[in-house]
Amino acid sequence: MIHAARIERWLGKEKLEYLQSQMVGWYGPPIHIRDVPGDVFITADGDFIGNFDRGHFASAFDHLRDHLKQFWRRVERERLGKPIFGAGFTSLDDVIARSSQGFGQRLNGGMVAKTGPAAVAGSASSLWRVGTAPVAGAAGSAAPGGRAPTKATTGAMAFNNPASGTLHLIGADFGASVVNNAVMLYDRIFDVAKTMNSTATEAVTGVPTRYQSTTVTDPDYIGGNFLFIEVGGTALAATAHNWTTCTYLDQANAASTLPSVTGNSGAIVDRFDMPLNTWFCPLESGDSGIKALTQMQCSALVATGAINFVIGHTIGIMAMPVASPLLPQSWLSGTDITPRIFDNACLALFELPKPASTATTYSGIINVCSAAP
Repeated sequence: MIHAARIERWLGKEKLEYLQSQMVGWYGPPIHIRDVPGDVFITADGDFIGNFDRGHFASAFDHLRDHLKQFWRRVERERLGKPIFGAGFTSLDDVIARSSQGFGQRLNGGMVAKTGPAAVAGSASSLWRVGTAPVAGAAGSAAPGGRAPTKATTGAMAFNNPASGTLHLIGADFGASVVNNAVMLYDRIFDVAKTMNSTATEAVTGVPTRYQSTTVTDPDYIGGNFLFIEVGGTALAATAHNWTTCTYLDQANAASTLPSVTGNSGAIVDRFDMPLNTWFCPLESGDSGIKALTQMQCSALVATGAINFVIGHTIGIMAMPVASPLLPQSWLSGTDITPRIFDNACLALFELPKPASTATTYSGIINVCSAAP
C-alpha cells in the first residue's frame, strides 16, 4: 500500500480527497491512475496501491517543467526518425525492445483532443458526443438491439490490433485547461437509446462482445463492467424522474435489478443523468459487474430529450492536479502492471464529476504497446 501522504504531496489534498470520494460504492477492481508516475491504482476503499517512487518531497507541479523539456526532446527525436521507447511489461528491457521493434503506438494516431461541454459542478459528463479527436460519436442504437461498439465505431479512438500478443496501456502525456479535473479512459462495450416520453418497460436484447466471461481469473471477466446513463444531444424536459425498474445480468449471468437511480429534471446535454458525485449506477448487493442490460424503464413521462444507457469497462483515470497543456508522467518503471486493451475496443473518455461548471479542454497523447504472446 502507498502512504496517502505521498499521493497528497504529489496531487494535492483537494485532488486526493476528490479521487477518494469518486470511489465510494465502487464494486469493481482497483482502477489505474495514469497521470501519476509508476503504476498506481485506487481501490474501492480509497486506498492507493502499486508502485510509486515520487511524493517524498516534490509535487507534480514541481516536476512539470523538467517533464516538458523531456517531452519536447522526444518530439524532436521522433521528427528526426529516432524511436521513442515505452515501459510497463516484465522488465524495462522487454518494453524497450518491443517498442523499438515497432510494437508501440499512440492512440488515435498520436493526438487525443476533446473540448468538454458546459457542465454542472459535481456531475459527470460524457465526452463521446464532442470533438475534435476522435470525432464526435453518435447515439446508441434503438432498443431492443442496441449497439456493441468497436474501434470501427465513429467516436472511438483509432488503433491497430496487435498481430500477436496483447495490447496494453503504458502511459500518457495529457493535460487539461482547468485545474483539478479528471477523465476516465474506458472501453464503451454497449450502448442503447431509451425511448422517451414513456413509462413502459423496454426490453434490451443486445449484448456486449467484450468482458463477457463469468470466470474471475479470465482477462475477459465481467467484474468491473459498469453502467451509466448519458444525456444525448437533446436536453431533458423539466420533469422529475427516476430510472426504475431496470434489470441486468450480473457477473455470474444471474438476473438482477438495479437499485432505483434518481435522474435530473431538465438535465443538460452530455450530462450523466444520475445523482451528483456519481459516475456509475449502483448494483445489487454483492454484484461486481454487468454482463448485459435486459430492461430499461423511466418513472415519469419525460416529454423531450435523448438518453443512452451505456455499459463500460474502466481502463484508467487521468487526474490533472494542475491546469497545463501537457502533464507527462514517468511511466518507465519496468513493472508488469499495465491495463489490457482488448482487440477492437471502443476507447473513449468521460469527465469524472467536475469541481466546477467551466467547460474544459483535454488534449495529449496516450501510449500503448503490445506484449509478446
